[in-house]
Amino acid sequence: MINEYFFLLLVIFSIAIAGWKTSNLSLSGAVMAIMVGMAIGWSYGFEGLFILGVFFLSSSIWSRLFKKSKIGIEERLAKTSIRDWQQVLANGGPAALFAIFFSVTGNEVWTLAFIASIAGANADTWASEIGPLSHKMPFSIRTFRRVPKGTSGAVSVLGTVAAFFGAALISLASLILLNVMDVSLLLLLLLSGFLGNILDTVLGAFIQLEYRCTVCDLRTESSVHCDHHTERTKGLPLMNNETVNALSCLFAGVLMLIFY
Repeated sequence: MINEYFFLLLVIFSIAIAGWKTSNLSLSGAVMAIMVGMAIGWSYGFEGLFILGVFFLSSSIWSRLFKKSKIGIEERLAKTSIRDWQQVLANGGPAALFAIFFSVTGNEVWTLAFIASIAGANADTWASEIGPLSHKMPFSIRTFRRVPKGTSGAVSVLGTVAAFFGAALISLASLILLNVMDVSLLLLLLLSGFLGNILDTVLGAFIQLEYRCTVCDLRTESSVHCDHHTERTKGLPLMNNETVNALSCLFAGVLMLIFY
């Protein structure tokens, strides 16, 4: 047993360091990834880490692919594609929380919530990374007008389809943990993850923070742009992108509990 946990730690540290060295994670992001990985590894072993790894690897691949087509989008965002501790916690924190609940109670229902929360994170990441590749500008669900790519609360057909398949991938990957082929259960996991992404879009449209640069007039999620403080144009205090992501992943897990 001790050897197994030692090997788990070795794998977790190796993946986190690799993510840092390849600029997929910042140093703080790598540290948080270790903490999230330890919580999940302790509860589910390598099977749980496999599901987390599918999310991390697929999202990292999509963030790297077609990078030239996404030039200009990161300027609207508060963070870059190099994930820091807040981004890692927002996407993996709810899953780690459900994993801890499972470890404490032994109730398998928390496993379903764990999977659904990662499905929600993957759906949102795929939508954010693949959606901007659409030839058409997305439209805001708040104003029903076309808006620049990368705008929170905006949707496109390509991004919506990507979210569906992102949730589906995690649902299929969960077979290694569930160890049973139950089509209805897989569909519920897929639906929970996809609806988590829908909530992310709704929150992004109505209550997520948005600012306007007083120098270049750009709409951005960053409180500083062009070396000047920006003006808040929308959103509630503390409701930044990380908070919205965390809430949507948590919602996906809780929704699975309700469905089940």
